[in-house]
Amino acid sequence: MARQPPPPSVHAAILLCLLSLSGAIEIPMDPSIQNELSQPPTITKQSVKDHIVDPRDNILIECEAKGNPAPSFHWTRNSRFFNIAKDPRVSMRRKSGTLVIDFRSGGRPEEYEGEYQCFARNKFGTALSNRIRLQVSKSPLWPKENLDPVVVQEGAPLTLQCNPPPGLPSPVIFWMSSSMEPITQDKRVSQGHNGDLYFSNVMLQDMQTDYSCNARFHFTHTIQQKNAFTLKVLTNNPYNDSSLRNHPDMYSARGVAERTPSFMYPQGTASSQMVLRGTDLLLECIASGVPTPDIAWYKKGGDLPSDKAKFENFNKALRITNVSEEDSGEYFCLASNKMGSIRHTISVRVKAAPYWLDEPKNLILAPGEDGRLVCRANGNPKPTVQWMVNGEPLQSAPPNPNREVAGDTIIFRDTQISSRAVYQCNTSNEHGYLLANAFVSVLDVPPRMLSPRNQLIRVILYNRTRLDCPFFGSPIPTLRWFKNGQGSNLDGGNYHVYENGSLEIKMIRKEDQGIYTCVATNILGKAENQVRLEVKDPTRIYRMPEDQVAKRGTTVQLECRVKHDPSLKLTVSWLKDDEPLYIGNRMKKEDDSLTIFGVAERDQGSYTCVASTELDQDLAKAYLTVLADQATPTNRLAALPKGRPDRPRDLELTDLAERSVRLTWIPGDDNNSPITDYVVQFEEDQFQPGVWHDHSKFPGSVNSAILQLSPYVNYQFRVIAINEVGSSHPSLPSERYRTSGAPPESNPADVKGEGTRKNNMEITWTPMNATSAFGPNLRYIVKWRRRETRETWNNATVWGSRYVVGQTPVYVPYEIRVQAENDFGKGPEPDTVIGYSGEDYPRAAPTDVKIRVLNSTAISLQWNRVYPDTVQGQLREYRAYYWRESSLLKNLWVSQKRQQASFPGDRPRGVVSRLFPYSNYKLEMVVVNGRGDGPRSETKEFTTPEGVPSAPRRFRVRQPNLETINLEWDHPEHPNGILIGYTLKYVAFNGTKLGKQIVENFSPNQTKFTMQRADPVSRYRFTLSARTQVGSGEAVTEESPAPPNEATPTAAPPTLPPTTVSVTGVVSSTDATATAATTEATTVPTIPSVAPTTMATTTVATTTTTAATTMERPPTTTSKTKMPESGPRAEEEEAQVPKS
Repeated sequence: MARQPPPPSVHAAILLCLLSLSGAIEIPMDPSIQNELSQPPTITKQSVKDHIVDPRDNILIECEAKGNPAPSFHWTRNSRFFNIAKDPRVSMRRKSGTLVIDFRSGGRPEEYEGEYQCFARNKFGTALSNRIRLQVSKSPLWPKENLDPVVVQEGAPLTLQCNPPPGLPSPVIFWMSSSMEPITQDKRVSQGHNGDLYFSNVMLQDMQTDYSCNARFHFTHTIQQKNAFTLKVLTNNPYNDSSLRNHPDMYSARGVAERTPSFMYPQGTASSQMVLRGTDLLLECIASGVPTPDIAWYKKGGDLPSDKAKFENFNKALRITNVSEEDSGEYFCLASNKMGSIRHTISVRVKAAPYWLDEPKNLILAPGEDGRLVCRANGNPKPTVQWMVNGEPLQSAPPNPNREVAGDTIIFRDTQISSRAVYQCNTSNEHGYLLANAFVSVLDVPPRMLSPRNQLIRVILYNRTRLDCPFFGSPIPTLRWFKNGQGSNLDGGNYHVYENGSLEIKMIRKEDQGIYTCVATNILGKAENQVRLEVKDPTRIYRMPEDQVAKRGTTVQLECRVKHDPSLKLTVSWLKDDEPLYIGNRMKKEDDSLTIFGVAERDQGSYTCVASTELDQDLAKAYLTVLADQATPTNRLAALPKGRPDRPRDLELTDLAERSVRLTWIPGDDNNSPITDYVVQFEEDQFQPGVWHDHSKFPGSVNSAILQLSPYVNYQFRVIAINEVGSSHPSLPSERYRTSGAPPESNPADVKGEGTRKNNMEITWTPMNATSAFGPNLRYIVKWRRRETRETWNNATVWGSRYVVGQTPVYVPYEIRVQAENDFGKGPEPDTVIGYSGEDYPRAAPTDVKIRVLNSTAISLQWNRVYPDTVQGQLREYRAYYWRESSLLKNLWVSQKRQQASFPGDRPRGVVSRLFPYSNYKLEMVVVNGRGDGPRSETKEFTTPEGVPSAPRRFRVRQPNLETINLEWDHPEHPNGILIGYTLKYVAFNGTKLGKQIVENFSPNQTKFTMQRADPVSRYRFTLSARTQVGSGEAVTEESPAPPNEATPTAAPPTLPPTTVSVTGVVSSTDATATAATTEATTVPTIPSVAPTTMATTTVATTTTTAATTMERPPTTTSKTKMPESGPRAEEEEAQVPKS
């Protein structure tokens, strides 16, 4: 009887249950643990899925695995057991599954081609390798053939086919002459991806060599050469004059007829291509034509991915690397020359072999624990998932009551030692497969320590330290720390225990010295280790070397007296100018000084005393100035470098009182810059141990001061000196002084009452610090009651900074009071603040929503407000959600991402702006409170009218020579309606003199304008805008490039002949209606100080990007003139619209 699938409710329960499964145990990298614990096999190394081998070498198919006990190996070939012992050529490496097939004694490698799979097995399970497809590399010979000369008319297209023999892997193709000279390639002559050589048009010069296709094979590193092609070019001009190659109209000069482009590859006007995700997409368009066409690439409905797209083969190929799903769509190449243009559309579909979303990981559990294996993959088509256990399908494995399969997840509950196995997940579709092994290992290990026992840790007083206690066990043990074998668990205050078992002591004190014990416990037992902590006094230089000025030849002594912990070995060394000092025969180094005899000029510099132990060090620096014999040290301080002051020392507390104490200190060296201020800081050990706070500030002339104190604070002080260079290091801390306690004199600030759920109110406040607590056991008396109900106060005592009142009505006001209290008494009567219980989502939506279109980018909204009792909270705003459904322009892709406009407060109207013109929109309204959105209103639809377009894109002004200026542009990014044309305004200028502005109007398909002129001096300023029926849009301005080595303009003749403008219209052959070419001559008034210029206009029906030779010039400034309603506007009215 067929088994009935579980109902959907069971699947839902399984998915919810997954979230509560415990995490797996991590095995430490300690070799003793790794070697001792039992582990199922894991594949560690294997050959690639498509394994191509060199037939001249022995075959190696790799398979390595680890496990405990060490796994054994066997193989299948073409899904059948591969008996290695029966084939003398095949052997397996020792302690490995790697196959070696030896051909030294003969044999054919092709006989061993097939699909191999490795199995690694021990008593806990079996792991599988990928299915490895073994193929032998092939380098077939080129078939013999006799090639007749290729006869072709000059100017005609030509394809020389390569047709290389099918090698494995495919050979690399390149073209050379029979004399092994490379064939020069350019945009006219180039090799296609299929290896063929394409001539967009043949020239007479192409007969000067022959053409041979060469194939280089990977493994053999051999090159095979095809018989060479020879060309016979028929021409109307048999003279191959090399001077014509650079002629501006080379083809006309040779009598070659010009013709429009046509595609040589691919054929026709459309094709399709499929590519796999993660690979490279290569699109290719090769066109013939005279002159040689230029190729440009576009993607319909968007731009090419600039970070992944690159052009190859003289723009004839577009490569997009690492393809993803968003790269699918329609691409088209545009081939154009001056005779016209054609396009070819390539529809790209992106498929995907399976790829991991969640690869299954090894699962290590303790007995009785729960866990799961997850195998999630994606692909196109959607891959199927098959589970196996120890290499066998799961459905044919023995039943396991502790295991449950839920699609791509296997759930384990109450696992036992018998549950150990290796599971395989195989996910596949028509484009490939993924195979993953993940073992389930159930460990039953009592706690054990991983670090050496009875370690000694020495640390300097007041430093931070960390005591490590690495441990392992299954189930995961709990860890606790104790000091001196007694007391409670150490955690909190000055101690912090990390998850890995380490104990951090934030600031070491003398009383922290002792023996620390860490104890790890689980149900199987416990283990412990001890760490002995010794606290050492810091190393301090108490008499520092002083700056000195000495005459040459005298003796100088630099003192350096050090106080250190007597149990540590002290080393005193010296640096000169921050480099180790060489102690020569003129120097004597003692424990507390450095003496220099017969001081010389080379002895001048900085001297640093370094006092160090194995745990810490202290530094002190002095500067020695050496004077000539006649000099005197009267102005030595003025010449010495200034530095930050040394830290104060020897802090002392006297005149101890309940609320004050006198602090005295000895100033450090001012380092040639007088001390201006002292800052006294304090630290307390109850609320924020280790954190220092500013207490007071005193003038630099003071070294003793009375400090006012708060009750019940265990104070510790330090002093910082300040001069004009900066601050000193803090002094060492003083001894501690605790003041007596008192009742609090204030209450906590920032008392608030706010709901975090619809049926509660959370009362919060800023907790009082150590200097305002005034006594031990600081706590807060929290009182609350409904406002205006005269009910009795509810109260609770809280030691934290928050209290949650439960079971409250939705959004009602409460009176709240919070009073401080310690063991000495209560604080003053607190102030009453008003808070509110939690909000619920609004129950109603705005009604009768009306829309009025204001212009092409804005609408006004009007609605009926909701009733206050339906808000169920504080009304924050009304909000409109709107999205662009489509454009009125055909085939224009639009983003349907939802946007929102906010109308704060209780208002019945607003304005939504920044809309796209000429589009269909949908809109919904909601009311918003502090909890979130209410229900949505009825969906409204509206259409924005036509607007003015954005600026034309990529406006380019190029000057290939002194007689011609070429203008090119692309269509606006946002047409905002139906384009009816372009307006070009241009004016000649020479220095500060301007000519008369000329206006030209072009058809919507025109994207080029060419000017022929005889004047090499004048420049032009061009302003271009696009038009719809509404008007002209945003304009873009460019200037023609300055001539090279431009000199200061000089005055032109007083009168000039008129300028002639010639306009020629040429319509693409793809236009449905043929248009006759027209020529019109227009007389333009004379422009003062500007030479005569002739301009020609060419109309082309489709946009094209044409490579042109551009003169080097500095970047020109592009200015844009903002026109009204040229697309979504930057400003908004009333509504606060976030940017999309």
